[in-house]
Formats: sequence, structure tokens, C-alpha cells
Amino acid sequence: MKNNYNYDMNIENSRKNNNQNVNINHNPYINQPMNINSMNNQSNPQQGQSGFNNGDFVKGALIGAAVTFLLTNKGTQESLMKAASKGTELFQAGMEELKERYEDARAAMEANQE
Repeated sequence: MKNNYNYDMNIENSRKNNNQNVNINHNPYINQPMNINSMNNQSNPQQGQSGFNNGDFVKGALIGAAVTFLLTNKGTQESLMKAASKGTELFQAGMEELKERYEDARAAMEANQE
């Protein structure tokens, strides 16, 4: 079949004829035998890592739902921010206490050296 641009539209005619010994059945993406046993045993948890019966999928879905809830609920966001603020305050208070203890220990060491 020829068109107005004078090139052949049939892909088979564009291939070189010197590859006559190539077997198309060696292509790993076509002519795959279908495993009938895997189709019959879809409820079998040993079938593989894919599918919705996988425990990791359920865990991921639950974590995703929880994160979505936390990011979209105003009340939950406010309580998370309050908790983060209190945590920051406690951390700063702990750091101040550590600084005081360090200064006390340094003063005690200086007093013992004299």
C-alpha cells in the first residue's frame, strides 16, 4: 500500500530480510504461558506479593487513612500543634536544667581545685 509521500505503510516491508532466522517466540513479553493454578487459587496467601489480600497493603491503607484524617481535620491539627508546642517547651526546660547542672558541676570542680 503506497501513500502520497512514497513510503511503504506496512512495517513488515521496512524490516531487513536478512534476519530470517530470528524466532519471534524468544520475546519474553509475548507468548507467555498462562498459569491456570494461580488463577484458581487467588485466595491463597502464598500466591505472591501482589493483590489486595496482602497484609502490607492493609497496613498502608490504614496509615494513609490516618494521615489523611490528621491533615484534613482542624480539631486534630490544633491538638497536634498544642502537643508539639508543649513538647518544645518541655525540651527547652530540659535543656535549661542541663545547663544549670553543668554550671553547678563546673563550679563544684573549681571549688574542689582551690
